[in-house]
Amino acid sequence: MNLPARPVSRCSRPSLLLTVVAASLAGQLQAADMPKRKAGLWEISTRMEGMPAMGAMQQCIDQTTDDLMQQQAKKEQQNCSVIDVKQLGNKVTIHSVCKAQGSTATTDAVFIGSFDSAYKGDMHTRFSPPMHGTSESKMSLDARWVGPCKPGQKPGDVIMPNVGGMNINEMMKDPKVQEMMKRQK
Repeated sequence: MNLPARPVSRCSRPSLLLTVVAASLAGQLQAADMPKRKAGLWEISTRMEGMPAMGAMQQCIDQTTDDLMQQQAKKEQQNCSVIDVKQLGNKVTIHSVCKAQGSTATTDAVFIGSFDSAYKGDMHTRFSPPMHGTSESKMSLDARWVGPCKPGQKPGDVIMPNVGGMNINEMMKDPKVQEMMKRQK
């Protein structure tokens, strides 16, 4: 699926960078030993305290997409001195201490729900020293399975409001993205 990129209009560049870093940490935490999601189209709404709402994004996933996210999370674990994941019934709690962009990010997260239909997550991250002037962030997400991916979508496709579309699977394989991720450590 070839998705056109749209200009970012509601976030300043530092705000967008912090949102991307926080979302990346959240994605890594979600992928770290988390239950696999049901294949198909997922709608994920995120809210970050003190930031304008971006709206719901849609992600077409399959087993390979979740596997790639887990592989990336495992690669990033070398930047973490602590990753403690506990699952009890439909609740997963995570405590992590990781290096990100010259800061130590200590995150506590709780995810509740069924990863084959819907789940919610709350993450609280403290940065020491502050990252881009931010000492802590609080992020919540609601995810729900919508159904099969839309015609023309392929696993890894993500559509974000006011940003456009991309394919996570292809992006993670891009040498430029891999180099950028190395520099953020």
